[in-house]
Amino acid sequence: MTSTTQHDVDVETSGPETTGSGPLPREHVLVIATLLVASFVVILNETVMSVAIPVLQEDLGVPPSTGQWLTTAFMLTMAVVIPLTGFLIQRVATRTLFVAAMSLFTAGTVLAFFSTTFAVLLVARVVQASGTAVMLPLLMTTVMTIVPAARRGAMMGNITVVIAVAPALGPTMSGFVLDHLGWRWIFGVVAPIALAALVIGARYVVSVSATGNQRIDVVSVPLSALGLGGLVYGLVGIGEHAQGS
Repeated sequence: MTSTTQHDVDVETSGPETTGSGPLPREHVLVIATLLVASFVVILNETVMSVAIPVLQEDLGVPPSTGQWLTTAFMLTMAVVIPLTGFLIQRVATRTLFVAAMSLFTAGTVLAFFSTTFAVLLVARVVQASGTAVMLPLLMTTVMTIVPAARRGAMMGNITVVIAVAPALGPTMSGFVLDHLGWRWIFGVVAPIALAALVIGARYVVSVSATGNQRIDVVSVPLSALGLGGLVYGLVGIGEHAQGS
């Protein structure tokens, strides 16, 4: 009786999820694919601005020192929000967090497309960054949760290759759009893709990790936000000073 029970345990624990020998469940593949597409889009959006800022400055009538805030504000927001993502991932269901992050990003992208002043565009970039900051940590945490240990290396390699394409593609896409359509369509091209990822994710993304009643450290979070934000602001300031000298 004892040997039979032990045999059953051995059979159950040697399945695909433990050994990594079998395919991932379909719902897990859909979750990873959706998160990967969403992460690709938000990273692509982050890199398109480097080429577009001079055109934006001229069109909106702002000096270079002001125009650079489109990038600075984006990075500062990322620095503030990223320390919160660990808490959010543990506290909020995967689907809910994904929908919230992509809704913010999509709303910011649409607002940027319709913006007529620099101030509105700056607010749109902050809204975009709030959603962007959640996506990559959510993708990586989800992969570590649902992919068997034996297959994580290969999965991470594939994800890295796909995500690495976005920074390379961003400036090229931005230059093409600027030449043929104008700066607004940088956001106009991204918005439908983001909206499609949001709709698909809301339908197919499932919660893959348990949530709990974790409490946020009300002291360390603002301190880390100030520290990281100050570091980013300082580095950006050094870069602007070097360009101006």
